Amino acid sequence: MTARIAHLSDIHFGGEQPQAVEAAIEAVAAFAPTLTVVSGDLTLNGLPREFAAAAAWLKRLPTDRMVTPGNHDTPYWNLVLRALDPFGRYRRYIGRAGAAAFDAPGLTARALNSARGAQPRPNWSKGALNLDDLRRIDWGPAGAVKLFTCHHPLIDIAGAPVSGGVHCGPEAAAVLAGAGVELILTGHVHNPFALALPTPGAGPPCYALGAGTLSLRTRGTPPSFSTIIAEAEAFAVTAVGWTGSRFEPIETWTLPRGGPATAP
Repeated sequence: MTARIAHLSDIHFGGEQPQAVEAAIEAVAAFAPTLTVVSGDLTLNGLPREFAAAAAWLKRLPTDRMVTPGNHDTPYWNLVLRALDPFGRYRRYIGRAGAAAFDAPGLTARALNSARGAQPRPNWSKGALNLDDLRRIDWGPAGAVKLFTCHHPLIDIAGAPVSGGVHCGPEAAAVLAGAGVELILTGHVHNPFALALPTPGAGPPCYALGAGTLSLRTRGTPPSFSTIIAEAEAFAVTAVGWTGSRFEPIETWTLPRGGPATAP
């Protein structure tokens, strides 16, 4: 069975691109996704008004939806609240900030929160995942496409303007690949990417996919989101960018489900 995934990230309400954010509603609906994934940074500074705008926008996206927080979804400038209750506002406006799960015929999706309000290192905005939490994920019956999402890329992307900096990121990617996960969806860098990850043993290929941003905080790529069509032989991935009047493809990847990634 074909699965269709819309992947959006880094909307940054408070600094969003208004036309692109509005047009994305119709564009995603036209794609008719099995699942809409939003991989964090819904807000710019974690303010209540930003979360209210994000919540209203999310409700207009097609269901089913899987949403996970990003580092900007904490009270960015309120250091005390960020340390003591970093995701209180997120929970109030958006929903659960921890693990999430979605199951449909042909698709098993899981999410964990890689963002933290504070960390014992200078750059608190970088990512963190617990390997034991990853190992405890129940991936359900065999045969479905296994998808994992969090905000931060688990490995650094060559040429990316920022680093995900996830604690034990390569080890986390290896745990997921070893569990048969084929797609790891993230945001954070604001530029779309597709990368084949090392796969242990004889498991299926595992791909790291990054969505762009729908904000004004672009880093060399126009506001964009991605679509993924999972078929028996390959994943067809398309990043669509905002031209000022509509979304058009800006980059495509064909990712075989039995070999290395190729670009058309």
